[in-house]
Amino acid sequence: MTESASPYISSARVSVGGVQPGNPPFRIVEIDGEVVGTARAMTDVLLAAAALGITIHDLDDPGEVRWVSGGKFHWHTG
Repeated sequence: MTESASPYISSARVSVGGVQPGNPPFRIVEIDGEVVGTARAMTDVLLAAAALGITIHDLDDPGEVRWVSGGKFHWHTG
């Protein structure tokens, strides 16, 4: 298999799951493969990373944050 045929796998330490139903809706945050909590906004992701000594410089950089099922502005179901 050539590199161009290989799927891209993010090397980001921070991964933010898809939106989960709730009041308010939330997303699960994983850092280094471990669930560290939930986020209800972008700032929650930044705070969770900072609490573990990770500084996120660019929320749009897939090498820093992997957004699953929607980007940084997707915080509601539906």
